[in-house]
Amino acid sequence: MSIYDVPVRALDGAEASLADYKDQVLLVVNVASKCGLTPQYTGLEKLHEKFADRGFVVLGFPCNQFGEQEPGSADEIATFCSSSYGVTFPLFEKNDVNGPDRQPLYDVLTPLADSEGNTGDIRWNFEKFLVDRNGEPVQRFSPLTEPESDELVEAIEKLLG
Repeated sequence: MSIYDVPVRALDGAEASLADYKDQVLLVVNVASKCGLTPQYTGLEKLHEKFADRGFVVLGFPCNQFGEQEPGSADEIATFCSSSYGVTFPLFEKNDVNGPDRQPLYDVLTPLADSEGNTGDIRWNFEKFLVDRNGEPVQRFSPLTEPESDELVEAIEKLLG
């Protein structure tokens, strides 16, 4: 299954489609508002702004599975992200990323290994997946990888050409 075929909903619950992002390089991130890694929103927004004109988009998928660090409603998440971090990149409906109710997008993403060989279940908030312009997941990054790290920026630039 292509990521473009995966059913998704916008943060407000409205129907959405990843096909809207065809021909763009994507960074898919499971996000949370009350996590020690939450300040990564700043770097994610900077990446989104820096590369947007070259066909790059960050896609945020809130998840409450790790220490209940995303307890808020859709409105609370939207307000927090915009007022605390100036987030302008798309946010999607809060979903599970592991287990029987996993958002199907993560069935497509999680077989990919990170640089340490980790595959399968998401380990924590802010795990990142780089997806090429054809909708193929090509690289997985640890939650501890900072959005503006050389490793991630170089991978994005390579895909943008």
